[in-house]
Amino acid sequence: QVQLVESGGGLVQPGGSLRLACAASGGTLAEYTVGWFRQAPGKDREGVSCMSSSNGRTYYADSVKGRFTISRDSARNTVYLQMNTLQSEDAAVYYCATVPRPNTAQDLCIRGRIGAWGRGTQVSIST
Repeated sequence: QVQLVESGGGLVQPGGSLRLACAASGGTLAEYTVGWFRQAPGKDREGVSCMSSSNGRTYYADSVKGRFTISRDSARNTVYLQMNTLQSEDAAVYYCATVPRPNTAQDLCIRGRIGAWGRGTQVSIST
């Protein structure tokens, strides 16, 4: 079972940027479809962005399209989420998740076929 550890969260001003990282151990991320979810207090969990293992295709929630970018560094066994132009609505705990291939980005982000979770990292937007 792959273990996931997120980092990179913090407090940022509106319009600012953060890059989240998810480091994996116990497995090779290239063999998994990977993604990021978030959950704010009182709200449902949301699939933010996912990347398919087989072909690298990506999924982005409408709320983050054009602002967030998911990427994978196979050498570091790490997946990233670059978040730009952050808004108050982006404040949440962000979780990294994986599911084995051949599940797709949509399987993970939309259908919620999750194999493993990290513990999350907090993203806060100052007011």
